[in-house]
Amino acid sequence: MLPALRFLTCGSVDDGKSTLIGRLLHDTGSVPEDQLEQLAADSRRVGTRGEQADYALLVDGLAAEREQGITIDVAYRYFQTPRRRFVVADTPGHEQYTRNMVTGASNSDVAVILIDARKGLLTQTRRHSYLVSLLGIRDVIVAVNKMDLVGFDPAVFAAIGADFGVLAQRLGLARVTLIPVVAVDGDNVATRSDRMPWYDGPALLEALESVQVEPAAAAGPFRLPVQYVNRPDASFRGYAGRIASGHIAVGDPVLVLPGGQRSRVARIVHASGDLARAECGASTQLVLADHVDVARGDVLVAADAPPDIADQFEATLVWMHADPLLRGRSYLIKLGTQLASATISPIRYRVDVHSFEHLAADRLELNEIGVVELELDRPVVFEAYDANPTLGGFLVIDRLTNATVGAGLIRFALRRAHNLHWQSLEIDRAQRAVAKRQRACVIWLTGLSGAGKSTIANLLEKRLFTLGKHTYLLDGDNVRHGLNKDLGFTAEDRVENIRRVAEVSRLMADAGLIVIVSFISPYRAERRMARELMAPGEFVEVFVDTPLAVAESRDVMGLYAKARRGELRNFTGIDAPYEEPESPELRIDGAAEGAEAAADRILQYLEAGAYLR
Repeated sequence: MLPALRFLTCGSVDDGKSTLIGRLLHDTGSVPEDQLEQLAADSRRVGTRGEQADYALLVDGLAAEREQGITIDVAYRYFQTPRRRFVVADTPGHEQYTRNMVTGASNSDVAVILIDARKGLLTQTRRHSYLVSLLGIRDVIVAVNKMDLVGFDPAVFAAIGADFGVLAQRLGLARVTLIPVVAVDGDNVATRSDRMPWYDGPALLEALESVQVEPAAAAGPFRLPVQYVNRPDASFRGYAGRIASGHIAVGDPVLVLPGGQRSRVARIVHASGDLARAECGASTQLVLADHVDVARGDVLVAADAPPDIADQFEATLVWMHADPLLRGRSYLIKLGTQLASATISPIRYRVDVHSFEHLAADRLELNEIGVVELELDRPVVFEAYDANPTLGGFLVIDRLTNATVGAGLIRFALRRAHNLHWQSLEIDRAQRAVAKRQRACVIWLTGLSGAGKSTIANLLEKRLFTLGKHTYLLDGDNVRHGLNKDLGFTAEDRVENIRRVAEVSRLMADAGLIVIVSFISPYRAERRMARELMAPGEFVEVFVDTPLAVAESRDVMGLYAKARRGELRNFTGIDAPYEEPESPELRIDGAAEGAEAAADRILQYLEAGAYLR
């Protein structure tokens, strides 16, 4: 079988990426006759070149793309020549679709960056070049397109080449080939053009056929993230996955991480039959010689060259969602087949794609790139992205919607991750709770300012104290006088405010206390994070549901009035959102239900749940 090359085209809007691929498909004879007839009809109907064929239509398949003359989604096309097979990803040039460009680049060996000869290097050219270098693509072809519109001037081509050379040096792109092209006419696309006799380099297709790519992972130690444990009957247990690096042979010793069990490969099972050896990139199934505990998310590795395990990292993030990344917020991280909960704090800096300067940031907006620190809830098996993209590249997932909101590349584990360990304690939370004759829990009251949370919390603690229970009340205003005195009321500060309170609540519950928390806590994500810090059944969310008008009428300090006048910014309910709980354990009608009755109802809930044993 012919060797395969995966490449992408990228660059700014209207640089001619889709036209270039369409022309390449046409000139290599990769377009069937019926599609050529359809192309002619489509070109007359929605094309941009009059009666001439609009080759971009061979790639732009979405109706919106054809109507607007732009690429929105990643379009994959397949073709081959006598020398090689190709998979090409045509990625969009618009800034709002940068996430689609990252998707295409993450699986590519070579990048073809287009530049409009009339415009030179633009912001999106720089952004895409930065992402190409970030994602480890080292072979870059720069196609300077639309040379006919600058009179085939070699000085224009030379100037663009010099500008890109400076950029490539800053980004560490060592292998760069520059080619002047006219995509619509096929000049220097599949064959060399006689309209630019001053250029003596290869045509685009020649460059793609001759580039030699050897992924670093292929030569690395064996790694196989376990995707699936196959147990059709009691006599067979296979561990299926795609080999991320290195190779494996029958009899080789392996280590199961993060658990650390050792075994040897007894069989390599493939659809075509058992194999003696499997190489990097192969999807395969291993049978081990010993009965060891292996599950999805574990990684089988070479026993003599294991990767690192850590729970704290520095990573580069590309943010892909309209809602910003907030410092301190908790997300899910998918690293290969591993899944973990991660808090992103701090954001060390974001990258200015114009100057590549490092700028201070508390958040990342859509399509921004930054370097962050990750704190995971458990150790994961990893390698730096440069060495192994499978064990170094990860997705960031919103905990509430399960939407993919970012993509990241691990740079290295933080040193403190290797120096900090859990200290084993003789007395645990269950023993502390038994000594206090109660069940530890966190009662989390949430609602608008003026909803009545603090009044209910005070009454509840008095009742529990009268019953001889051990409690502590964390009130939003009180905590901001000490622990959180450094925080304001921006979205980022509100996230950090609740993160700290949740951690303190966990420690107090670990001491066996009944912890009462009275905070606005406006975001569902942070309340969910607080819940997940606790054991099942130990988090009781109480929504004090008070209409805004009622809460505002109770405002003795005049905070709502200040917010209405614009004197108090980021005030929940006025110019900052409040996200109501979707399924709280208790819902209090703050307008109709008195504070005494509300406290009694919470107390009854605790009695029924055996918290007050």
